[in-house]
Amino acid sequence: RSMEALDFTVGGRQVTRMAVIKGVIGRFIKARDGDRIGLVVFGDQAFVLSPMTLDNQAAYKLVDNIVSRMAGDGTAIGDAIGLAVKKLRDRPEGSRILILVTDGENTEGSLPPKLAAQLAAHEGIRIYTIGVGSKGLVPFMEDGRVTQVKMEIDEELLTEVAGITGGEYFRATDTSALEQIYQRIDALEKTQAEARTAMIPRPLYRWPLGLALLALLLLGLFPDGIPRAWLTGRAHG
Repeated sequence: RSMEALDFTVGGRQVTRMAVIKGVIGRFIKARDGDRIGLVVFGDQAFVLSPMTLDNQAAYKLVDNIVSRMAGDGTAIGDAIGLAVKKLRDRPEGSRILILVTDGENTEGSLPPKLAAQLAAHEGIRIYTIGVGSKGLVPFMEDGRVTQVKMEIDEELLTEVAGITGGEYFRATDTSALEQIYQRIDALEKTQAEARTAMIPRPLYRWPLGLALLALLLLGLFPDGIPRAWLTGRAHG
């Protein structure tokens, strides 16, 4: 439900968090030509929407099909991270990164987010967390009229999760800020990939990523030095 909040503006019109996040993520994926991408969606449960693939057009279309509450009404941050770590564990080459986008607090799941972050750190997986939307009273459309609902974002938790893995926490309260955050992550990872290429006697090409959004959504980009194919049997809602 939180993804249905109308606290973003595009072209002078109020739009939902979900619409803005999907748009930014979609553009991000389309620009990652040659990157391996996996998509995990989560609400009160986590599941793989798209196995890892180099077909970014296919992943882009799947993002467009995501709807609010398709994984339930809760927010299982730890379970989503845990599932992504499980899938990335099978891909030791290159840099492995997750981008976790959430607009709320951890309310569901069996795996505590901090423990999940520790598992990620143990595997050398960096997590970038993004808190999206306003806090306090936020507008929602109900029965044809706008009502105000109090919303919170656990920024302390998101900061800790990122810090445990060597990543960073970012805050986005408008479309421009969200776009800039993705550009910032892009720049950070490209710099690190260039440094690794100088030290390792084989090309690393592009950097891998993972991402989360929907009551959050999770998305993972993986090294492209792997044969172009859907990886099955390795993989949010």
